[in-house]
Amino acid sequence: MKNITIVGGGLVGSLLAVFLAKRGHKVNLYERRADPRRTNVYAGRSINLVVSHRGWTALKAAGVNEAVERIVVPVRARMTHDRDGKLTRLPYSIDERAIHSVSRGELNKVMLSEAEKFPNVGLHFEHRCTSVNLETGTCTFHNEATGEASAVPADVVFGSDGAPSAVRQEFMKHRFTFSQTYIEHDYKEIAFAPNPDGTPRMDPHCLHIWPRRWFMMMGLANTDGGFTGTLFMPHEGEFSFDRIKDEDDLKRFFEEHFRDAIPMLPDLAEQYFRNPQSNLAIIRCAPWTYKDKVALIGDAAHAIVPFYGEGMNAGYEDCKVLNDLLNQHGDDNWGTVLDAYHKARKPNGDAIADLSLRNFVEMRDLVADPKFILRKKIEGRLQAKHPDKWLPLYSQVKFSDIGYKTAWDEGLRHDRIMEQVLAMPGIEEKWESEEVERKALGLLKLP
Repeated sequence: MKNITIVGGGLVGSLLAVFLAKRGHKVNLYERRADPRRTNVYAGRSINLVVSHRGWTALKAAGVNEAVERIVVPVRARMTHDRDGKLTRLPYSIDERAIHSVSRGELNKVMLSEAEKFPNVGLHFEHRCTSVNLETGTCTFHNEATGEASAVPADVVFGSDGAPSAVRQEFMKHRFTFSQTYIEHDYKEIAFAPNPDGTPRMDPHCLHIWPRRWFMMMGLANTDGGFTGTLFMPHEGEFSFDRIKDEDDLKRFFEEHFRDAIPMLPDLAEQYFRNPQSNLAIIRCAPWTYKDKVALIGDAAHAIVPFYGEGMNAGYEDCKVLNDLLNQHGDDNWGTVLDAYHKARKPNGDAIADLSLRNFVEMRDLVADPKFILRKKIEGRLQAKHPDKWLPLYSQVKFSDIGYKTAWDEGLRHDRIMEQVLAMPGIEEKWESEEVERKALGLLKLP
């Protein structure tokens, strides 16, 4: 049995606590914020999450999937809203497979309660990590309520404290590669309340997207009939948060770009000017581990933008891979386990960052493009007729265990193939023909 400190009690830290507690380790989890089960720490700045195949695989391995199943809403398609309010439904897969929308706050509450069920888990809220001795595994915490400082020794430390990770800051004092890249877009929560009778105002089984090329709005359903909406726009420029100074600016902007959403947002102005505007960044770093003592996991190692809905799933997959490696190498070989963990997950962390940026362009712009819609039809037909040969990139990422790096490479190959297929004369009329099928499969065989 090891004495393990987890810094960060969010989604990944709480699942990691469950995995390690089930192995018999003594786990102490420290979170700088208050207990979200007693106060709403996510108010006004949340983006709904989706649990995909990878997330469910990890949750099942930890034995907590049933608790999470009670708070999710299945989502089977994208629903695009054009400027005139016309709706277009684009299924995620040919067999209507679902990803599952979940409130970040509700999921965090459930996972903390699951971790707390273990007698060998201690939860410590309002404890901010101020330093980590990477050699000894001793963390220093500042109690935000009392002002007291405490030094906590451990055999192994995990930094699951998100993008602004305090644990990662200690890595910076050693031989360490780090980059943080902000995208030009910020985000702001815009919540859609349910109808007065509690029914949803939109189809709850779709991810609703208002794609506007340079910016977009999206919404994912909650179990209460409402939707957590998010507006993504550049920080500054022609279409930007910077241009909306008052209620008149906001009204004009929504009337021009999101007219059909206005009746569903009676408190739009109140929300818009109350909720904070937050930025989005991608973090890449290496190595994720220090000897047999300290490791980064989840966003602390690989923070990404939210446009593939895979940030949490990637972090959950980190936890499962770590658990699998402990099964393989044993709970006394932490040096071997942590080294293998970094080598297995680092390439996939980089790949999902690239995939997330790619999907932003797709959601913001391409989903409204007739050429993109045609491509999806052709790919769906290929998958239906040749499931052993063609699995679309989205399905590889959301509905399989295929590594993110492998999916990224295969997705680029699919791009090259489909570019040639879509360039075929008369493709709009003959996309269902054997000629198109032969062309795609022939290109697939090429190296």
